[in-house]
Amino acid sequence: MGGRYCYKDVWPFTAMVTMECINVGLNTLFKAATLQGMSYHVFVVYAYAIAALVLFPAPFISRRSRVLPPLNFSIMSKIGLLGIIGSSSQIMGYTGINYSSPTLASAISNLVPAFTFILAIIFRMEKVALRSTSSQAKILGTIISISGAFVVTLYKGPPIVIAQKSSVSLNQPLNSLKSNWVIGGLLLTAEYILVPLWYIVQAQIMKEYPNELTVIFFYNLTVSIIAAVVGLMTEKNPNAWRLRPNIALVSVVCSGIFGSFINNTVHAWALRVKGPLFVAMFKPLSIAIAVAMGVMFLSDTLHLGSLVGATIISFGFYTVMWGKAKEEIGVDHEVGSLESPSTTQKTPLLQSYKAQEV
Repeated sequence: MGGRYCYKDVWPFTAMVTMECINVGLNTLFKAATLQGMSYHVFVVYAYAIAALVLFPAPFISRRSRVLPPLNFSIMSKIGLLGIIGSSSQIMGYTGINYSSPTLASAISNLVPAFTFILAIIFRMEKVALRSTSSQAKILGTIISISGAFVVTLYKGPPIVIAQKSSVSLNQPLNSLKSNWVIGGLLLTAEYILVPLWYIVQAQIMKEYPNELTVIFFYNLTVSIIAAVVGLMTEKNPNAWRLRPNIALVSVVCSGIFGSFINNTVHAWALRVKGPLFVAMFKPLSIAIAVAMGVMFLSDTLHLGSLVGATIISFGFYTVMWGKAKEEIGVDHEVGSLESPSTTQKTPLLQSYKAQEV
């Protein structure tokens, strides 16, 4: 029982908190690299190529398994779709961070649970009963979270913590700064619309082929190829593809190993074990980490808009989580009291594959 509790609850919780800390650190490293001229198109290509190289043995090992199904066209096409979604979200996300800051990225990332809920309804993976308290909480929380995202994107506000040394050139016009902040916020919002879609597609893939390392290998390979095609079209300077022993090289290697490899593998495992909403619920933790790292290492200035918007988003997020928890308690009670096959049909599809863990 103790081992099952650790596998089902302790390890997923610990892993997700650790990954959230690593993600913010990687975003901070990336921002520092771009400030020294690193191209984000080149960054995505190299980071995912490193991860694919590390995971290269995974498909050969999985072929020997008698439990796993063969990698057919259906699974590979879904992994290809996952790669398109992932590469698009990564390029938008890194472009958004380049225009704004890791702090803004972490604040807007709190939208993931709300967008996950909306997409789950669109794809009929979640049912909404308007008279139900849990459904009302999820709808209200979603609206509040989206409102908070507009605040943090469109309202920068006065500085709360002023950096000693600005990371933006003082010769840059004030209107340009505001414009870049809005553009960065919109790109980051687009990224975090694609992330829930990535969760849902990957959850379906893990149901068909429950092997995280092989799926993530093909995913990283697909993203690196797509990013290379985009990068060759957009990045005409050959010198941009040369990596020198500086912060850019450190950022690429760390993102490839700890981000594209370890982080994606852990997320795939957590999606299979606990479900998309469990993975999404750790996003509000990133805002506090990002603020601290941005102020300490990037000399970022903390603005009132980021703080107010992140607070609103977090409040809406936890409202959604409260409604989801209340709904799951009701489902569990229903299943425990009525031991009939029909009750399993009432479980949302986002959570239905939990019972299929290995």
